[in-house]
Amino acid sequence: MKSRFLFTVVCSFAFATLFSLVGLVQAQETETKQETAEQEEVEALELAGGDFKLQFPTAWNKVEAKSSMIEVEVKVPMADGDDSERDGRLTIMAAGGSIDANIERWKGQFSQPDGSATSEKTKVEEIEVDGMKAHMVDISGTYGERARMTAPPTMREDYRMLAAIIETGTQQYFIKFYGGSTTVEANEERFKNFIKSFAKSD
Repeated sequence: MKSRFLFTVVCSFAFATLFSLVGLVQAQETETKQETAEQEEVEALELAGGDFKLQFPTAWNKVEAKSSMIEVEVKVPMADGDDSERDGRLTIMAAGGSIDANIERWKGQFSQPDGSATSEKTKVEEIEVDGMKAHMVDISGTYGERARMTAPPTMREDYRMLAAIIETGTQQYFIKFYGGSTTVEANEERFKNFIKSFAKSD
């Protein structure tokens, strides 16, 4: 009986140590990604005729917008190992409407392979950027991408969307980045820093 007790204690200690090491490694990887993103080259990006500005990562590529409603469109290069074999897409536009309604609309563009609710794969938080509220959204699942509003969606498996709705006081800015989950994960810290750089021009 005593030997069994000691075996149980040793096993519990070993598992606790293993989980602690895994957590430490994950924390170090996150910190490394953050430091790398902060050290990358950026250039100034102006919006609304110069009323707002961001620090744009030079690792991304600005391209011609597919819609006149989009102020800025960006191609985010596909990360190694991304099974979707597609570059990520980031768009910036000023628009109106309820913040909650827009977030619900984004959720509706995703479905889950196991049939669960997309809300379970959605994270929403509020941060502040230069004194303005920014609503951060993170959604994962199968994405229904439409070439145009009236076209049937093309289902993209293992996709992820990072988005922000920024309340500027005069209008709302919608910044949406989506693509294969591997590409989005590789650019997550870069995207967060991009949003945090959003500011009113002097």
